[in-house]
Amino acid sequence: MSTQLQYARLGEITEVMQMVADAEEVEQQWLINEVAAGRCVIPFNKNRNKKCKLVAIGNGLSTKINANIGTSPMHCDVEEELDKLHTAINYGADAVMDLSTGGNIRAIRRKILSESDVIVGTVPIYAVEIDLERKGKDISCMDPEALFAEIEEQAADGVDFMTLHCAVTKRSLSFLRQNARKTGIVSRGGALLYRYIENTGKDNPLYEQFDRILDICYRHDVTISLGDGLRPGCASDASDSAQIAEVLVQGELVERARAKGVQVMVEGPGHMPVDQIAFNIQLIKHICRGAPLYVLGPLVTDAAAGYDHIAGAIGGTIAAASGADFLCYLTPAEHVSLPDADDVREGVIASRIAAHAADVAKRIPRAIHRNNLVSDARFKLNWEEMFSSLLEPGKARYKKSLQNTGSEEFCTMCGQLCAMKIYRETK
Repeated sequence: MSTQLQYARLGEITEVMQMVADAEEVEQQWLINEVAAGRCVIPFNKNRNKKCKLVAIGNGLSTKINANIGTSPMHCDVEEELDKLHTAINYGADAVMDLSTGGNIRAIRRKILSESDVIVGTVPIYAVEIDLERKGKDISCMDPEALFAEIEEQAADGVDFMTLHCAVTKRSLSFLRQNARKTGIVSRGGALLYRYIENTGKDNPLYEQFDRILDICYRHDVTISLGDGLRPGCASDASDSAQIAEVLVQGELVERARAKGVQVMVEGPGHMPVDQIAFNIQLIKHICRGAPLYVLGPLVTDAAAGYDHIAGAIGGTIAAASGADFLCYLTPAEHVSLPDADDVREGVIASRIAAHAADVAKRIPRAIHRNNLVSDARFKLNWEEMFSSLLEPGKARYKKSLQNTGSEEFCTMCGQLCAMKIYRETK
């Protein structure tokens, strides 16, 4: 046996499962059942340091947050990326993805893996494309063997989960041709595979040779994240036939991964109007047999550049309350630049607020308990007790410190007219 999924199917509680059950404050047997059914995953490569903070992602658990970091060909500073890594972790991210495309990306990935206290994900096709570009070629010249070798190398390095765009196929792309989009393909992995398929006439090797992926992920217990290469990139493209065609392939691959004993989750929509989010989440969950769902945002408007972390938090709240399990943050830099550490902080906090709001709606006990702690402290006008229960107390403490009321009992908004003070003191 090699994977947490296989152990769970046998009813065996592993050390990893014990740690996760304790951290999540859930019954061990319940967690075993959910992992065995594939409704929860525990991304943890067997080659990773066990000091890594382990989490489970999926049904009945708190909504988790991922932060994307990584270099670009236009800006590559490893120390900056490590600063972003630690910022993301310090502000509460449950996972990071290294999306580096500039510099020595293998060395960068290994450095991030060595310094990360949380689970780490990657997109292996990026490394393959960068290697080709350095040889004056593009993805059309890709030898599929290079792609599988890259997946194997990253698995051996200790990557916990990988985004693999296996469902971008000739068949799913046929729907894209039939129904023109405003923004075409906005997934980098999806666009690369689209070019490969169009220019070579061959199908996606990640789909055609999916069993090879399963063999690699089985040996290392890497969780597959089935990428949404045809996700909508603007509100007008949401819920179109190409998006749904890809979801149908993802559903097929979920079944094949589970049959092999490989943990798998599914990536979902990006840009989506508010009124379509719940329907999409429920549809994807149904087609993909309850597999954990990982969403980017969703972004509820295309007109919020500079504030996309807010647009994404709105969509993320609705998505998670409707059944999504894992939110990929967006930062204020989305659509305009590579994020810096401040952008990472803002993105993580916005997504944590979205996740917490959704967890309250889902009646997750820990989320409700935190809300009640804040409410009780606020009613008592106990500022420090309130601060200590906030998702991120730093800004609230700072704002309170700016104005001195002459009394710790109330703030400068209401002063002596504080409604809760009046209510409490009235007899």
